Amino acid sequence: MPYVTVGKENSGNIDLYYEDHGAGKPVVLIHGYPLSGASWERQTAVLLAEGHRVITYDRRGFGKSSQPATGYNYGAFADDLRKLVLHLELADFALAGFSMGGGEVARYIGKYGSKGVRKAVFISSVPPFLLKTPDNPEGLDATVFEGTEKAAAADRYAFFTAFFQDFYNTDLLLGKRVSEQAVQASWNVAVGASATASLACIPTWHEDFRNDLTHVDVPTLVIHGDADRILPIGASGQRTAKLIKGARLSVIKDGPHCVTWTHAEEVNRELVGFLGEGIGKRAGSGT
Repeated sequence: MPYVTVGKENSGNIDLYYEDHGAGKPVVLIHGYPLSGASWERQTAVLLAEGHRVITYDRRGFGKSSQPATGYNYGAFADDLRKLVLHLELADFALAGFSMGGGEVARYIGKYGSKGVRKAVFISSVPPFLLKTPDNPEGLDATVFEGTEKAAAADRYAFFTAFFQDFYNTDLLLGKRVSEQAVQASWNVAVGASATASLACIPTWHEDFRNDLTHVDVPTLVIHGDADRILPIGASGQRTAKLIKGARLSVIKDGPHCVTWTHAEEVNRELVGFLGEGIGKRAGSGT
């Protein structure tokens, strides 16, 4: 299994697990909380079929990556992504982030610039700034995040069960757009994450990405469900699209937070179309 070393903690390396498949223009898919790169399975197959090189990785603390006790902030997450980009010698690549992954897209460009980045995609993502403050009245009250942290600290297993109900809007979509087994599979991945990471990542959800977004100067697609209970579209997706010049907003009707699973067909149509613009005809595709 391929790994890239991104740091050290005492006597051990901090390694990120990644997968690198296909050929063509690279696209790096950055997963959401509390899952892993494998959560992109419904996009990976389609993107590979469309002739893209598809790269997924597990954020530190999650999936098959190392589980250190430190580095759970977007400065470190962006640095980790940068080391993966350099390790793979990527050029002319797209960055696509789901949920927390959208924070990496924003902070990466904010910190390292857009050199080498071809396009950016934010799906159900945390930017621009979720915390309500005097200069950010559209944000969510601090008590929302405090309650989430308290629940995760008290019993993260029970917390994940409740979290995934809103992640997939199971009261409306269970048995229709998501199965019990798929929800259970997500829970299984979540509980395999580091207990430290599971709690430490929650405050990062309300980091301020507004300045980072001013540096996004590449073609950008924002995809968000209008029934997202984790990150309401009015506090996140709609605002992100307005803050990035020329960004395209695609609203998924009745889409919950995890539209990449429940509304994969709609998401893939937008994603494939956007990433394919400017590439030209794929050899042998006839399109």
